[in-house]
Amino acid sequence: MSPGRRPTQDGSDHGGAKRDGARRGGAGAGGGGMRRRKVCRFCVDKIDYIDYKDVRVLMMAIPERGKIQPRRLSGTCAKHQRKLTTAVKRARQLALIPFTTD
Repeated sequence: MSPGRRPTQDGSDHGGAKRDGARRGGAGAGGGGMRRRKVCRFCVDKIDYIDYKDVRVLMMAIPERGKIQPRRLSGTCAKHQRKLTTAVKRARQLALIPFTTD
């Protein structure tokens, strides 16, 4: 162990490899690769208004658990994610789509 360094919780000195993922098998461990950035499907189709009555579009943004997918998974931009969230909440209040799946 280097002088002035404290050991980790398991007693090992990780040698400065804190955040590169090499210890835990993350991105630095050689797995995966570069992922392609997802494109907002509402921007591609030039959709400005997300209709709360269009259940088919809203159900694509909701997985089987019933929660709204986050931006990092769905690929929607911030503007359309906000509009999508509002539309899903309106559709839930009108019982067009379920809150949860039982």
